[in-house]
Amino acid sequence: MKKYLIFGGIFIVLAAVISLNLLKEEKGTPVTFEQVTRGTVIKKVTGSGRIKPAMEVNISANVSGKILNIYAKEGQRVKKGQLLVRLDSEQYTAALKRAESALLGALANEKKAQSDYNRNKMLFEQQLISPADLEASEAALMAARATREQNEASRDEARDQLNKTKLYASMDGVITKLNKEVGEMAIGATFQEDVIMVVSDLSVMESLIEVDENEVVNIQIGDSADVELDAFPDTLFRGYVTEIANSAITKGLGTQEEITNFEVTVTIDNAAARFRPGMSTTVDVYTQRVDDVVRVPIQAVTVREAGRLKKKETVEDRPSRKEKKDKDKMVEVVFVEEEGLARAKPVKLGISDDDYYQVISGLNEGERVITGPFKILSKLLKDGDRVSEKKEKENAD
Repeated sequence: MKKYLIFGGIFIVLAAVISLNLLKEEKGTPVTFEQVTRGTVIKKVTGSGRIKPAMEVNISANVSGKILNIYAKEGQRVKKGQLLVRLDSEQYTAALKRAESALLGALANEKKAQSDYNRNKMLFEQQLISPADLEASEAALMAARATREQNEASRDEARDQLNKTKLYASMDGVITKLNKEVGEMAIGATFQEDVIMVVSDLSVMESLIEVDENEVVNIQIGDSADVELDAFPDTLFRGYVTEIANSAITKGLGTQEEITNFEVTVTIDNAAARFRPGMSTTVDVYTQRVDDVVRVPIQAVTVREAGRLKKKETVEDRPSRKEKKDKDKMVEVVFVEEEGLARAKPVKLGISDDDYYQVISGLNEGERVITGPFKILSKLLKDGDRVSEKKEKENAD
């Protein structure tokens, strides 16, 4: 009797499980839906970087010397031609005096040589001296003239060196960086700047961003952009692309983490007075826009092998070799709800934004598409599966 009770219990459990599965299959897989609509799709490229003034000038010394005075501080607005820095000029003043003294001597020598040449020329015309004597006096005059010209050049050079001990603003702007203080040495160099301060025009600001090599080809000069600064999280600033670098920036060269980016310059239209060079930015560059097109939510689009879109065929429906090869291809599909069943529809897509794909073909406005859950939509759902709308409680779970 006990044996029959055990078998009876097992049979009841199996029957219950089978009944639950049949009920679940009849009810369908719980999924979420959205309707296909018409609207605008805007393709964008996103990059991050920092802002900088469109124009900035390094104030550096062309001659070496101790800094005696700095007439502006960081953050101060200055005018073009305003004196900013004065260097110790004692040695350059002395050099100018030496050059001027040497020039006076050269001028005296040239005057004497000119007088000698004029006198010898008169004597030669009276045949009182030989041609050699006249040529000698002419050569002396030319040498004296050359010496005078060299001393003039030395005088001009010394004067220029002295003038360079005073540094002036070359444009209107704001001191955005001050690298040195009074008493420090300014190293004058021709090929390497020793920057004392930076003057920037803050009225025009740019965002310099890095864009991946696969996306930079979509950007063109003049493309509009939205610029967001970390310092102004609730404000979007408008801008446009003004420059695209021709040379790449490569990081991690020769490693698996190698990245190739290009710098893109975006000029900000409505730059705020509180902008500071170096602030972090995130920029969306809008590269393409289409209006009044059929669009589908991006989460509704998935990929399937053509041969796995439908349930398994019977023995009689086995495909040929060519058909099997075609069915192994990956295709983009959207599952549309038709009378409680999921129907896979291959689609041809255009551009996309954060929310939608442009649909070129395969869907019509108003169709009801399946948008989730992700695991079911991306892997489990097949053409012809029964589906039902997921309840709010299930969505929360």
